[in-house]
Amino acid sequence: MNRGGNELGPVQAVLNRQKPGRIVYAPNYWQWFGHHKNHGLPPEIAHCQSQSDLIHYLGLDLFSRNIYCDPQRYWFGGLCDVVWNGVEYSETETWSGEDRVYDRTYRTPKGTLTERLRYVMDQSTLVQEQFLVNDPASQLDVFEALVCARRWRFNSTRYRALAHGRDCVVAGELFSPLKLLHLAMNPVEACYLLADDPARARVLLDAHEAAMLDLAEQIASAGVRVMMSMDNLDTMFHPPRLVEQCSAQFYERASRIAHEHGSLFFIHACGKQKKNLPLIASLGVDGLEGVAYPSLGDVELDEAMALAGDRLIITGGISAMEYERLSTPREVFQYTENLFRRMAPFAHRFVLSASCNTPFTAPWEMLKYFRDAWLEYGAL
Repeated sequence: MNRGGNELGPVQAVLNRQKPGRIVYAPNYWQWFGHHKNHGLPPEIAHCQSQSDLIHYLGLDLFSRNIYCDPQRYWFGGLCDVVWNGVEYSETETWSGEDRVYDRTYRTPKGTLTERLRYVMDQSTLVQEQFLVNDPASQLDVFEALVCARRWRFNSTRYRALAHGRDCVVAGELFSPLKLLHLAMNPVEACYLLADDPARARVLLDAHEAAMLDLAEQIASAGVRVMMSMDNLDTMFHPPRLVEQCSAQFYERASRIAHEHGSLFFIHACGKQKKNLPLIASLGVDGLEGVAYPSLGDVELDEAMALAGDRLIITGGISAMEYERLSTPREVFQYTENLFRRMAPFAHRFVLSASCNTPFTAPWEMLKYFRDAWLEYGAL
């Protein structure tokens, strides 16, 4: 369906930074759909087998990095195979009540590390119960061996099976050097490591960056239109100083690789963004996914557009708060009309989406209210 009259389709028009005929609406229903698939979909959409089925049923745009990943196993990824050199990986899956528990073990020549994740069924969310590194003083040698031994292989065949028509399937497979530390040892311990032993941290950051740049090259050369680094670029955890120290070089180099192949480079970004926007824009990054405005964030979307220069594409506009404070069609229509009025000058760089997810508690009728309001006010 070409809702905007642009021969490229509205999503591709925005990716080219061209004005679409209609504001692009590409929602993120990942957790919402997963939860209701677990516990019972509304009868109207009981036939939907996937999030993409739901998006197509509602007649919306598909610009997504999570239609292909398994929400019960990890928060992102699914298009890559991990390739180990000298590390033995194993996983044990058990049930704890209704929850699925994953114990993952990594045996390296320097020793063994383990982590535990739990998929909480009644909330349809994955939580980290045990980090990979919980005693850095005794485990850094092992962790370094793991990081240096790990590479990723992009599965282009699976990607091509997903990407067709005017849908845009984003390869959300990357994560920055700073995010590596957050995922492995939590943000607090990561800060201690960076402050107390910057030289040792540098070895880890550089090794991971090399692996990620290799993966970025694979993704871009496979013809993927958009790749994304899954970093949750919130200044609470990614303040500009640490971004400069740990990840800026990666963002700049990955952006350059993407552009050399005609691809775009995005970063997942929810939470507070205001202080990072000028820095991120200066690195050649093409877009930020899920920018949140007050009170979840600290910048309005039209202000974010101005701070981000004239090329950064920003997605967002509907946060969990809207599903809590708006309840009637009139309220949703008024909110959407006001938002579109402010964002119309930036429609060539704006995608209406979640900041950063649709809560599983959102009523089905609310999803349809937002769809109907978009149809009413989205024409440009």
